[in-house]
Amino acid sequence: MKIISYLHQGQPGWGMATDAGVLPLHSAQYPTLLSALQAGKLDAIAAAPTKAAALPLGDIQFLPVITAPGKIFCVGHNYEAHRIETERDPTQHPLLFMRVAESQTGHQQPIQIPAESTMLDYEGEIAVVIGKAGRRIRQADAWDYVAGYSAYNDGSVRDWQKHTIQFTAGKNFTGTGAFGPWMVTRGEIADGEELTLETRLNGQVMQHTTTALMIFSIPVLIEYISTFTSLQPGDVIVTGTPGGVGVKRTPPVWMKPGDTVEIEVSKVGVLRNTIAADATRF
Repeated sequence: MKIISYLHQGQPGWGMATDAGVLPLHSAQYPTLLSALQAGKLDAIAAAPTKAAALPLGDIQFLPVITAPGKIFCVGHNYEAHRIETERDPTQHPLLFMRVAESQTGHQQPIQIPAESTMLDYEGEIAVVIGKAGRRIRQADAWDYVAGYSAYNDGSVRDWQKHTIQFTAGKNFTGTGAFGPWMVTRGEIADGEELTLETRLNGQVMQHTTTALMIFSIPVLIEYISTFTSLQPGDVIVTGTPGGVGVKRTPPVWMKPGDTVEIEVSKVGVLRNTIAADATRF
């Protein structure tokens, strides 16, 4: 299944993307995809008969797949080519930082260049959505905690990212992290199946890799993160970007107003965003 969150005529909803359009699945009891995941009811809701008419995709506004995750964990330098280009030392443990929900935007929505910088960089990644709560999850059991997969553009404001050794400021400007277009549920992709990840800027391929080249696999990430905190339904793990980021090119490549950036994940789809100046810039 392809599950999306959206706005229709100004009202939020969520549903299943089909060839006929979006089949609404929200209700008073389960108004958001997050609420359905928290109740463990996603499969049952999707399988239940509904009288709701499908909405044309052109009539909805995509929202981030999970609009208000409790936690968004991002993994740094999780592909060897990216670790080498950033001149980071090898590590025995994942490098983690966190995003806030407000920093996210949806498919076909603008990624915003903040007024304070022109150094906005793309980072194509694969996102994992957690489907049930767990603590100290073993790698052997990790797939059972996955609800599904999506694409993510971990847009990075590079000069702010480098203000200190911590990444938080450069990774959390409003509207810089694109998440979508939908979540493909776990049953559509075999556990551990090799997925291809590609980033294109104005049609030019900037990044290309497969999950086989991850330094820390999805089960390793789930085990590691759940050791120090409980993973909850709707939490998101953004699994890392490969080599080819704009900041490490000669000359550097920054996203500019009017650009189009696409993140394609095999068996998931294409996350597409235009780039625009932050509407609140002064």
